Amino acid sequence: MADDGIADTPAAMGSRLRAAREQRGATLTGVGCATGISLSTLSRIETGRRRPTLEVLLRLAKEYDVSLDELAGTAPAAAAGPRPPVPQRSGNDKAVLPLTRYVGGLHAHKHVLPAIDAPPARPRQVSHDGYEWLCVLYGRLWLALGDQDLVLTAGEVAEFDTRTAHGVANAGPDGPVEYLIMFGPQGERLRLRTPPAPGRGAGRP
Repeated sequence: MADDGIADTPAAMGSRLRAAREQRGATLTGVGCATGISLSTLSRIETGRRRPTLEVLLRLAKEYDVSLDELAGTAPAAAAGPRPPVPQRSGNDKAVLPLTRYVGGLHAHKHVLPAIDAPPARPRQVSHDGYEWLCVLYGRLWLALGDQDLVLTAGEVAEFDTRTAHGVANAGPDGPVEYLIMFGPQGERLRLRTPPAPGRGAGRP
């Protein structure tokens, strides 16, 4: 029988499920509470150590507002224009605005952290497979990356391997923080391209 890739589809859904969850700014704990699926089951599915059952996939597809075709990577291109993104909110009032519809590979979303009126605690850190590029649009963002603590301001960028424990928080009482995130699976990262320096045209050393 020809290898049509179908046998590998359930196992390959783990990275798409993780991307769909992170695109909504949700945690494994929050998804577990909302769906009734145990934290250990969700973790094992996302890391490819367990194949999801149809019942689990249906619950997660409903929770993430995606189709089974999207999770399987077989969704056809939309005939009409893309649906306008709908901001999602996590338990800490962070708003997450998806900027891409595809739930596998590189995807982007905008996060908005609300203003605070008291000094923040050090951000809670998480780690997972992947690579992340982060750019602050407005405000001051506290990035706890491993043992480092960085405060990024508008226009500053950070990129890091998400297997390093990381977390973010509003760094000060000056107002909300807005930032963009581009996330990709392990080994898939942005490639910087710049034009040649002035005076260095083709054929010149």
